[in-house]
Amino acid sequence: MRPFRSNQKRIRNRGTQDRSFKRSNEINRLNSDFGNRENVFRRKNNRNNGNVDKLILKYNELAREALSNGDKILSENYYQYADHFLRISIEQKEKQKEKLQTTLESN
Repeated sequence: MRPFRSNQKRIRNRGTQDRSFKRSNEINRLNSDFGNRENVFRRKNNRNNGNVDKLILKYNELAREALSNGDKILSENYYQYADHFLRISIEQKEKQKEKLQTTLESN
């Protein structure tokens, strides 16, 4: 009977040297200053900030299309996304107004 090929590959990759090397790298990475920086750009916080208006239009159009196809649940889901991005857009515009007011007051 012929042994299964994936078992051979699994056994071949189980070297103790390989594991210790990976562990030491993980420990070094965790202890480094990279994770402790305060001014690190985080993509998840700034992912869609430039395209909020486009996303609002996109989800409204998708919701209308889903509604015309008869899928009320999917259209409601898309409307919720559009509402979420609308709120983000309003917050951004308020922050821009506040910045403009503070710059005008300081001049």
